[in-house]
Amino acid sequence: MIRIQTELSPATLRPRIERLFEISAEKIRALEKSFDAARGSPVSTFEGVYTARDWTDWTLGFMYGSALLQYEATGEQWFLDYGRRNTFERMTPRLTHLGVHDHGFNTVSTYGNLLRLAGEGKLAASEAERRSYALALQVSGAVQASRWSRIRDGRGYIYSFNGPHSLFADAIRSLRSLALAHRLGNVLLGENDRRISLLERLVHHASVTAEFSVYYGEGRDAYDVRGRVAHESLFNTNDGLYRCPSTQQGYSPFTTWTRGLAWIMCGYAEELEFLETLPEHELDPVGGREKIEDLMRRAARATCDYYLEQAAQDGVPYWDTGAPQLVRLGDWGGRPSDPFNEFEPVDSSAAAIAAQGLWRLGTYLQRRPENPELGKRYRQAALTIAETLFAEPYLSTRPQHQGLILHSVYHRPRGWDHVPAGRQIPCGESSMWGDYHARELGLLLMREAKQEPYLTFWS
Repeated sequence: MIRIQTELSPATLRPRIERLFEISAEKIRALEKSFDAARGSPVSTFEGVYTARDWTDWTLGFMYGSALLQYEATGEQWFLDYGRRNTFERMTPRLTHLGVHDHGFNTVSTYGNLLRLAGEGKLAASEAERRSYALALQVSGAVQASRWSRIRDGRGYIYSFNGPHSLFADAIRSLRSLALAHRLGNVLLGENDRRISLLERLVHHASVTAEFSVYYGEGRDAYDVRGRVAHESLFNTNDGLYRCPSTQQGYSPFTTWTRGLAWIMCGYAEELEFLETLPEHELDPVGGREKIEDLMRRAARATCDYYLEQAAQDGVPYWDTGAPQLVRLGDWGGRPSDPFNEFEPVDSSAAAIAAQGLWRLGTYLQRRPENPELGKRYRQAALTIAETLFAEPYLSTRPQHQGLILHSVYHRPRGWDHVPAGRQIPCGESSMWGDYHARELGLLLMREAKQEPYLTFWS
């Protein structure tokens, strides 16, 4: 269980955040020099060098989005030029990628950051350039929303690359693409020119995920523990009925893959912030503000509470809450995480994503008079995690290593993660999503420390 440090603040962490971005600059430049686009998108490191991995192409946006975050944090023009140029040259095919549920990762991290920077006056962009960013996001959101499966009661979900039967926990973060496209005035046009609301699909996906992928300790099955998350939920596409939990990257359908847990935490917290900006007349046709926010708050709070119980003392979780060799670590939850143990790997990328979810949910709840203390607790937990990640042994300080945050895990069941010589389990490597979310977390906290406007994906 995480030991929350109540004395931390964004201001006290500012030296670590500044060091993070100093090291980050070196990593981005090193990757730019060695990266060969013909090999595919960089996914995770192998002996410190970023490599591609065939499965789905969901990480390239994090590469160029990281450069844009670096520019925002430091003001160094090279990173803006690099991120913007490659967004135009390499991200266009992903705007209309029909085969993935990852538009919220690829396009919001690139075109979304560029539009936000332009809107905040941090990027000199002509009106035509701004319109091109907006158009890209409108297209991407509609394409993402078209990847749709209906369930028995008429709702539906964005289905994963596994097929129409498959709902992934990860896809909750792709709702950002629908949110931006809706905010920019787009709809999805269906058969006979039927106008399909992107906001409605966002809400339906969020409600289906909350009902079937998140558990609340209400006796749904023998493994119903409040806050537990199923990585994958399976449906019968013939009649739309839910069938069972499943997983691709976790240990089992009845344990919790902690990165899937983190996606849920971050996704719901961010969408709650977004819904606050919408007028009532937009929310009333899709269920009304109270109903929508209640289901999102319930899912966000349950998963955040579960994370705090399942993380190690310093806030970093092991890769799955039911990993079979955890028992050999003894009281692993009562002491700091150990990325160099011989039994089960930790996942620093889950920690980076979860910390942002905790910070955002905490900030949201502090604005609500009934939950300010709970909001403060979540924010302090986020700071506790950030203090751990932004220092050794998680911060990657060796110039020869291209990753920023060490001890990330990609796909443990398939054995895709590098195991160093003489060790039994993966450790010492980085992932493109872990590095991106560490930078995003650092920027979020840096803005707070500088008393600058709060970071959102739509501003």
